[in-house]
Amino acid sequence: QVTLVESGGGSVQAGGPLRLFCAASSSTSSSHCMAWFRQAPGKEREGVAAIYTGGGVTYYADSVKGRFTISQDHSKNTLFLQMYSLKPEDTAIYYCAADYSGGSKYPCVGALDAWGQGTLVTVSS
Repeated sequence: QVTLVESGGGSVQAGGPLRLFCAASSSTSSSHCMAWFRQAPGKEREGVAAIYTGGGVTYYADSVKGRFTISQDHSKNTLFLQMYSLKPEDTAIYYCAADYSGGSKYPCVGALDAWGQGTLVTVSS
């Protein structure tokens, strides 16, 4: 069973950067895809970004396109989310997730094998 642990969350002023980390207990190079989701207070969870391990194909939600970058470091079994130009509306708990069995649908949603516990990002204006 894969375990994912997020870190890097915190408080930042609008316009600032933040980098999130997701450490996996299994080799990230064996994953089919990995993704970041977020859930703001009172809102449903939404997909933020995803990466397909085989070809490096990435997906971004329109709300973060051009500001966020998802990447993997297989030598460290870690998924990253680099966030720039943060906005107050980016405030949420951010979760990473992974599909190791190939059961998910594009963009890495649905039948995911593992979820992290979440890390809180707070952006103040």
